[in-house]
Amino acid sequence: MDDRGGSFVAVRRISQGLERGNTCHSTSAEVVAGSTAWLGRGLSCVCAQSRESDARPSFDLTPSQEECLQRLQNRIDIAYDSSIPEHQEALRALWNAAFPEEELRGLISEQWKEMGWQGKDPSTDFRGGGFISLENLLFFATNFPKSFKDLLWKLEGDRSVWEYPFAVAGVNITFMLIQMLDLEAVKPRTMVGAVFLKFLSVHFCP
Repeated sequence: MDDRGGSFVAVRRISQGLERGNTCHSTSAEVVAGSTAWLGRGLSCVCAQSRESDARPSFDLTPSQEECLQRLQNRIDIAYDSSIPEHQEALRALWNAAFPEEELRGLISEQWKEMGWQGKDPSTDFRGGGFISLENLLFFATNFPKSFKDLLWKLEGDRSVWEYPFAVAGVNITFMLIQMLDLEAVKPRTMVGAVFLKFLSVHFCP
């Protein structure tokens, strides 16, 4: 723990001659700073496997982490489908969270441009993020309404600098997180992906 309240986590450089199993062998240690307690707890349970022929290490998963990753990947694979009632209702719920005083005239409407969709039919903007990107936007709007509306209406900063299609940006953020955390791989190939999966399995997967 440093004098500013941040915690330090020791991350060891993995030796090239690792054997398969759950035991980590290390040579020298590298120290990086982490700002949250769960980061340290996650790192303490992550073990990397590496061989000379590997481009980068892979990380072994516990059975519960494997199940959690599979469940998440199943959700990532769900495309937005405007013919599915559940998807329609989620889209309407997002509109009601953003514009509670304004009645939505239809799932295809010029009104959607007010939220930052590219056209009058939001379903055409979900290609990169799938249904989970809509779920993430709705979670953001429901649990952090002030921040959601501050970003939607660009209430902070110079409007000309902050001008961007809000809803499309939200879909793109989901897509980028999937790529950054390597969530479509069989198992994590980066430390950040392994730590995220550890955190997810502890806090969100029963």
